[in-house]
Amino acid sequence: VTQWHCSQRTRAGGHGVGERLAQCQDQSSRHAAELRDFKNKMLPLLEVAEKEREALRTEADTISGRVDRLEREVDYLETQNPALPCVEFDEKVTGGPGTKGKGRRNEKYDMVTDCGYTISQVRSMKILKRFGGPAGLWTKDPLGQTEKIYVLDGTQNDTAFVFPRLRDFTLAMAARKASRVRVPFPWVGTGQLVYGGFLYFARRPPGRPGGGGELENTLQLIKFHLANRTVVDSSVFPAEGLIPPYGLTADTYIDLAADEEGLWAVYATREDDRHLCLAKLDPQTLDTEQQWDTPCPRENAEAAFVICGTLYVVYNTRPASRARIQCSFDVSGTLTPERAALPYFPRRYGAHASLRYNPRERQLYAWDDGYQIVYKLEMRKKEEEV
Repeated sequence: VTQWHCSQRTRAGGHGVGERLAQCQDQSSRHAAELRDFKNKMLPLLEVAEKEREALRTEADTISGRVDRLEREVDYLETQNPALPCVEFDEKVTGGPGTKGKGRRNEKYDMVTDCGYTISQVRSMKILKRFGGPAGLWTKDPLGQTEKIYVLDGTQNDTAFVFPRLRDFTLAMAARKASRVRVPFPWVGTGQLVYGGFLYFARRPPGRPGGGGELENTLQLIKFHLANRTVVDSSVFPAEGLIPPYGLTADTYIDLAADEEGLWAVYATREDDRHLCLAKLDPQTLDTEQQWDTPCPRENAEAAFVICGTLYVVYNTRPASRARIQCSFDVSGTLTPERAALPYFPRRYGAHASLRYNPRERQLYAWDDGYQIVYKLEMRKKEEEV
């Protein structure tokens, strides 16, 4: 460029060509020398910066390895010092006064399948993404023939997101890939369930506005056909004075669950405000077939799920710390509290707003402070010792 300017000046000058050409050449040489000097000064600085970056990377890898080792040691210590089973010897599970409603109460359950497994440990955790608010639900249909992912964000909403497959849900602009299904009534809490092509959820019955006595209201179960987008059945849940079953999840009053045996509901009432109740539901009619008063405390409970007829309750602290299964209740009586494993969950972000078990995949779909997580479970026979 400098030489081009020099040539232009030479053509325009008319006289003193040699002097001007010498000046241009001198400027070009001076600029080239300055560029070489700058390059020579920068090269050592770049080499130092590269060495410092490598040193920082090595130090970060070392710290990460130490953290992983410490967490493994903590996991080992927690395993060697298990919590006591949540059995209260001063109260009996059976024989107590039952709440008003349908179905047999506190009778041994006759399994309809040959499922006889229990949790051995939480084998792994995979964080998929962050979608929505701190409370919500995401799941698959355990009876469905597709890989659709259902996402229900919030505790009082009426619109569900449906993704064709898990891969579409994990994309950065996931919402664009989703279809939306709007239900005619807003759901309550995070206790919804997708099962057999239907969305089951709880709503406030009509004519029962909120207010000071809202906690004593009953709830209505809705069975919503996801393909036809119509309500096919509804039933008032046969329990009065419902209160949140989980002490750490105040917005949920009925938590629906599915396992190899069918449809279940976890709830609590004012009649026994210290413990959880469990009900077996008919997925066709929403009738309550059986009910149980469990020994599992409400205090510090954050979520629960059912596997092979056994209720597993997950506990945490406030503020959130390390979640753990600390109470189990087998409706068939096969798994005793002494044989039940009480595993910890891997460390994560906050507290579980919902947990959904998928019997086909043997894994949990968890909503944790807006993060969607998959836990893979390791199973063993109920009769095996821990």
